[in-house]
Amino acid sequence: MSEVIQAGGWGLLAGSALLVGAAIGYGIRVPQPVIALVMAFGAGVLLSAVSFELVGEAYEQGGLAPAAVGTLGGALAYTAGNLWLARRGARHRKRSGHHAVQAQPSEQQQSGSGLALALGALLDGVPESAVIGVSLLDGGAVSLVTVAAVFISNIPEGLSSSAGMKKAGRGKGYVFAVWGAIAAASTVSAILGYVVLGGFSDTVIAGVTAVAAGAILAMIADTMIPEAFEEVHLAIGLVTVGGFLVSFALSHA
Repeated sequence: MSEVIQAGGWGLLAGSALLVGAAIGYGIRVPQPVIALVMAFGAGVLLSAVSFELVGEAYEQGGLAPAAVGTLGGALAYTAGNLWLARRGARHRKRSGHHAVQAQPSEQQQSGSGLALALGALLDGVPESAVIGVSLLDGGAVSLVTVAAVFISNIPEGLSSSAGMKKAGRGKGYVFAVWGAIAAASTVSAILGYVVLGGFSDTVIAGVTAVAAGAILAMIADTMIPEAFEEVHLAIGLVTVGGFLVSFALSHA
């Protein structure tokens, strides 16, 4: 039971960063280049965590086949969900709304887009949180690098998306209800990641870890990198590498 509580607590901690980012993005007028740079840094952090903590761990546990098949499966599942949501108004859910052509639509512009945005946030957050719980299965200790990577990346995600929600005319109650619900879902996802997979073989756990990794990689490419590139395309590579190296250093500390 103590490890179940640990899984939930770590998932909640990582998910709470979304609320921190949402509070900053909704309450403070953050310059667009700053949002983009923070998003690029968060993308680099996640890329490193996926490479060394998720895909690498999946390969060590189950071999190349589960790691490769799981990663591709996760990317396909995320892409399919993302395409479905994009048609319903959630295409630019990570965008801060600076450019009108890439702004989130208001409910008046596209009915149901508010729900699509919420579901999109859930789609982005669940794989990240689930792997936190899964990491507890390896020796009973959570991967602090994974928690740190998710926490750091969640701040710019919440910041940029909530700024876009505000510009689309959505009120404070809606914005914080969405991110509060995603933080709660992060808690549940981490618990389920630990409880559901606890009785399975290393090969199955490796495959599920790789599925989450594939979904996260697809999310980075589809939603985080485009927002960062739009504003600071000349600096995005350097900042992303900086985030990657920070996460890499944490994993080898």
